[in-house]
Amino acid sequence: MTRAARRDDLIAAALELFSTRAPEDVSVEDVTARADVSRALFYRYFASVRELRVAALRSVVDGLLARLAARAEGTPYDRLRAAVRALAEVAAEHRAGYVALVRSGSAIATSETNAIVDEVREAAVGVILADAGITDPSPMLLTTLRCWTVVVEGALLTWLREDGLEQGKLDAWLVDQLLAMIGATERHDPDTVISSVFHPPRRRT
Repeated sequence: MTRAARRDDLIAAALELFSTRAPEDVSVEDVTARADVSRALFYRYFASVRELRVAALRSVVDGLLARLAARAEGTPYDRLRAAVRALAEVAAEHRAGYVALVRSGSAIATSETNAIVDEVREAAVGVILADAGITDPSPMLLTTLRCWTVVVEGALLTWLREDGLEQGKLDAWLVDQLLAMIGATERHDPDTVISSVFHPPRRRT
């Protein structure tokens, strides 16, 4: 097995363990037992279990960023819905890692993990601004978009934990939330005029 493959196995073992307990409760012994390797081998790849936790979260974020970068076809509204749908799919695929990534008050939260989370938020904001053709957003618009990314995180977290929301309706509902927030911003900020870009296409009668 290659060095990269062995490292990936350790990360996969950590993510599996995250599905049954909080990341801060997962020890080196837990990971080595799940991956069926020795402690000595573990320390060839990671200096500490905290470093492994960050690497595991990094792997989830890389998946989220890759899906955001893969732009869909269609109108800006269609592409925005597709981006939200892609985030939900990656979150579901890496359920435990995603929950660990965004849940508040985690003992593993550090400046490094916070920066990792911010990468996804800023990438999502960048997608919206690019589709709107805006290169210099007003402070109020930027605040609006960043707040919406937190709404998305909270909605996906609730969806993953409680299964009370239908995935098929999640993306349209979250995009409608964004349009409502942008509409409120436009009423208070004359420099923000982008809601028309993301209006859903009219249904044919």
